[in-house]
Formats: sequence, structure tokens, C-alpha cells
Amino acid sequence: MSTALPKIAWIGLGIMGSPMAENLIKAGYDVTGYTLEQDKLDRLAANGGTAAASIAAAVKDADVVITMVPASPHVEAIAYGEDGILENTKSGALLIDMSSITPQTSVDLAKAGAEKGIRVLDAPVSGGEAGAIEAVLSIMVGGEHADFDEAKPILEALGKTIILCGPHGSGQTVKAANQLIVAVNIQACAEAVIFLEKSGVDLEAALEVLNGGLAGSTVLTRKKQNFLTRDFAPGFRIDLHHKDMGIVTDAARNVGAALPVGAVVANLVASLRAQGDGGLDHSALLRGVARLSGVEA
Repeated sequence: MSTALPKIAWIGLGIMGSPMAENLIKAGYDVTGYTLEQDKLDRLAANGGTAAASIAAAVKDADVVITMVPASPHVEAIAYGEDGILENTKSGALLIDMSSITPQTSVDLAKAGAEKGIRVLDAPVSGGEAGAIEAVLSIMVGGEHADFDEAKPILEALGKTIILCGPHGSGQTVKAANQLIVAVNIQACAEAVIFLEKSGVDLEAALEVLNGGLAGSTVLTRKKQNFLTRDFAPGFRIDLHHKDMGIVTDAARNVGAALPVGAVVANLVASLRAQGDGGLDHSALLRGVARLSGVEA
């Protein structure tokens, strides 16, 4: 293991965080991790990382701290307070938050970090569990250019499209737009699937030809099997997309941007969650269309 590589602390080893941390280990980085579930810590250790007993223990020797947790309250919980990242990370370190949170939370975190001499980047990702495993995520970054340049080799072990989008919070704004596009796209695909099925068309053949034309998309490529098999094991949960639709509708309201279709899809995501489907993959938007169409969901 090269001593020239920065030592990394990884906080949050969920569906996305575990494979991402493992990709850094494969790239030769020394990774110490902390998360709430013991089995995830065991998995990290089994894959060559070091499991820490607390946030403070994980970050104390780190040159770079990476966080990947579900939402703004979780970021605030791990970042602030005497047991948090900012109090226990050395001055001069780089904090890369890869969670999908509100742009304002990222701006506030960067300000709080600066007061401790800790540089901060917001770097949310798109690509889901498959993208995390394959290290082909799209990573949208907000922060200082020099910090982005320093982080880039690390991010290149995690993703394929890595773009600095502007100052602090910009990565989150672009991620919010990403989640808007993805949700609307999944909803359109779901409506097409039910329409095709009710019309008696060979669904697999139809989706193949549609995906070869202008209607084709990464969403359809990634979710086609979910639609065909009705397997909605979570790659990205409805609960999380519900949170993200809240972020984008709120952020759009703040800047005076209308989201006429996005608002409808946000309500459809919320209704699916209210029906108990929050733990399913976001491709389960199909279940909502099926119910409205009188079809077995």
C-alpha cells in the first residue's frame, strides 16, 4: 500500500457506501470506516478496511473524510457536536460529503468546516447501487477548485463522470435536478409499461425497441428488468427519492422555478410511500400506475 496516498475515513456504509469504500481499498487507499451496523463494519474489515468504534476514532488520523448518509439531519448529526467530524478531524483535512442533502446544508457545513480549518466539498452521486459497485458513478461537486483538484484522484476510483459544478452547494443543486429527471423518467416508463401490457404487446420486445430510439434512456436500461420481472429490491429506495423530491421542490420554490410535472411526480412518490412501498426500489413507481389502472401491482 502506497504511503503517498492520503488516509481516508469513511462514515456511512449503506447500499452505496459499502461498495464505494471497497473500491477505494481496491485502488490502494487505507480506509478506516464507521457506521451504525456491525455487519457493515465486519464487511469493511473483511474487504481490507479498518473498522472504527466511533466517528472520532475513524477520523482522528484521516487526511480525507468521506461521508455517505441518507439525508441532511444525518449529515448534521455526524458532522457537528463534540463526538462529530468537525471536532475530531485534524485542521487541514478535506471533508467530502457524498450524501444527497439540501444545498443550504452543504453551504452551512462548508462554513462551519472553514472555522475549524477543514475544507469541504459537496459531492453527491448518481448511478445507484450498480453504479457504486461498478465505480461508474456520476459525481457532481460543489466547492473550491483547488480542493476539487486534490479530491479528483479519489473520486476517480468511485466514478466516471466527475464535474465541478460551482461553489459550495452547487453539487447538491445539480443532484436535485438529477433526481427530478430520474423520477419523471421512471414515471413515464412505468406508464408506458402498463399501457403496453394492457394493449397485449410483447413487453420485452417493446422495451428493447423503445430503448434503441429517442425514448431510450439510462433509466430504461437500468430499470428494464425491474419492470419486466416486477422485482423491486432496492437499489435506490422510494423513501430516499421522496426525500430528494422534497429537496428539489423546495429549492425550486426558493429560486422561483416552476416544476409542473415534477410536482405531480413528487406527489406520486409520496403516495407510493404512504401505501407502504417506501422500502422498495424507485422503479416501484410502476406499482402506483398499476393500481390506478386496475392491474395487479
